[in-house]
Amino acid sequence: MSTTLPAQRTGVRLHVQKFGTALSNMVMPNIGAFIAWGLITALFIEVGWLAKLGIGDSPGSWVAEIGGWGEYAGGGIVGPMITYLLPILIGYTGGRMVHDTRGGVVGAIATMGVVAGTEIPMFLGAMIMGPLGGWTMKRLDGLWDGRIRPGFEMLVNNFSAGIWGAIVATFGFFVMSPVVTFLSDRLGDGVDFLVDNSLLPLTSLIIEPAKVLFLNNAINHGVLTPLGTTEALEEGKSVLFLLEANPGPGLGLLLAYMVFGRGIAKASAPGAAIIHFLGGIHEIYFPYVLMKPKLIVAMIAGGMTGVFVNVVFDVGLRAPAAPGSVFAVYAQTASDSYVGVTLSMLAAAGVTFLVAALLLRGDTDGGEDLAGATASMEAMKGKRSIASSALVGSRRGTIERIVFACDAGMGSSAMGASVLRRKIQAAGFGQVSVVNQAIANLTDTFDLVVTHRDLTDRARQKTPSALHVSVEDFMSTPRYDEIVELLAESGSTATAPETPAPADAEVPGSGGVLSTSSIVLSGTARTRDEAITEAGELLVAAGVVDPSYVTAMHEREKSVSTHMGNGLAIPHGTNEAKAAVRRTGISFVRYAEPVDWNGKPAEFVIGIAGTGNEHLGLLGQIAHVFLDKDQVARLRAARTEDDVRAVLDGVHA
Repeated sequence: MSTTLPAQRTGVRLHVQKFGTALSNMVMPNIGAFIAWGLITALFIEVGWLAKLGIGDSPGSWVAEIGGWGEYAGGGIVGPMITYLLPILIGYTGGRMVHDTRGGVVGAIATMGVVAGTEIPMFLGAMIMGPLGGWTMKRLDGLWDGRIRPGFEMLVNNFSAGIWGAIVATFGFFVMSPVVTFLSDRLGDGVDFLVDNSLLPLTSLIIEPAKVLFLNNAINHGVLTPLGTTEALEEGKSVLFLLEANPGPGLGLLLAYMVFGRGIAKASAPGAAIIHFLGGIHEIYFPYVLMKPKLIVAMIAGGMTGVFVNVVFDVGLRAPAAPGSVFAVYAQTASDSYVGVTLSMLAAAGVTFLVAALLLRGDTDGGEDLAGATASMEAMKGKRSIASSALVGSRRGTIERIVFACDAGMGSSAMGASVLRRKIQAAGFGQVSVVNQAIANLTDTFDLVVTHRDLTDRARQKTPSALHVSVEDFMSTPRYDEIVELLAESGSTATAPETPAPADAEVPGSGGVLSTSSIVLSGTARTRDEAITEAGELLVAAGVVDPSYVTAMHEREKSVSTHMGNGLAIPHGTNEAKAAVRRTGISFVRYAEPVDWNGKPAEFVIGIAGTGNEHLGLLGQIAHVFLDKDQVARLRAARTEDDVRAVLDGVHA
């Protein structure tokens, strides 16, 4: 059975996922701070646990002093934590995501500006100003990168961060604070409308499908967490924290599979239920929905039921429950809400179970491909799901043979295989072989197949029993690191790093493969198609290919992009066009203004034509040149064709 890692994600969903992931990455590392604030709130506010027990319930008591009853930024801890600590942590994290610690510091300064300009907890402002501060600081640092005299780096870095931090903080105070306050008020009005008109359960129509499609982070962390935290400060609790975190619907679905499911889906459901309900990893049940999309009806019904019970019993949490475990939910449940929260989880699970049971019992569409559904989920998520992958198990033991496949097997696959081979060998898996082939020549004898995301389906037809990994950036994709992790998980033998495979050393230098006449230091093309033609015509002029090969290069580009990442594109012909290749050769074109290559910049374009393996060694060298910033800088600064060849010949894969 084939499993596929990240595949194609396009359109609006891709952008929403990226946005939601960014919001989640700002909030999730700081959940511990939210939990601390929630516990302090539960203990020390006027209606908190200690006050209700009669401990220190006088206005001048130590409990009142810690709680700072009813005050945002006054005495106590509760107010200052939500007003200053939590937003600044989020702002720092957002800035750090963009520009490391330096971006984090400026992001925190920028967040302080928007925090000081309003009377409400400024979570939305932090999510805007934090990344904005980090991004603008990164752009400024790029202006004088490499131009500072030795010994003055610290002076310039500190003063630039301080000056720019003051500027963005002032911008946040006077400009962004009123804007974000207005947005927060309007979002709050929208939630109040839903509550006042008993329409809050309808949010499940959006939230439950969004969870399965990995779009929930944009809703949960971008809207519900900020609004819920503000409401919790005023009311002591918020039902908004339970709209997405309620583990009841997922539990009900998995219970239905335990009773009415079949095959591996039924066998794995009990383990998934434990991970979901007790561990709080909701994505564990997503493949079960994707396997039978009609079950989303059960999830919506259960979600709406849970929200309805919460509204009827007027319950809420004091802070976000993350992960969405029953333990995390109870830890943040307000002191007067335990009965309602418990009933909401039970009711949500019960309704989901009943609806899912009816759908599963009446199912006549055959077997259940849990592995395929897990692959679809991972494709939408953009990376492996360790929890879900554990349910379907390892493919077939160790991974010893890896193939990097492309349409023609002579360009992108050769470079990708070279980069991946080096990573694998550096990790100590010297016994694992990494080769490149054309998809048409694949046989079902490999343990793992790496392809461009647009070619994965074709590769799966040729190698149905292999594990498939889809990539988009051939040079520095994080998928390569995940493959190394897979090798360790699969039990592949780790040995001392070996010397590169022969394919990387067949041609020690550019030799006759790259002639001086095929190097252009100032390309004239302005579009992708013009750049392909320019690189192809150099091959024709050198006698490497027939003119028809240039047409095949354009055909190849229509099926799969040859942009490799790191500013490099390597256009080449289709597998059927090899008859037009007279001998192996490549061309090299550099552009002062990068060419737009399907939305990505291409500063260097290398045309490829190969009849055998003569060009593979040089392609390996090129791959490692473009992984080295210093070598790329040398190519960018090259004044002669010999300078280019010196760089390509001087780096050995």
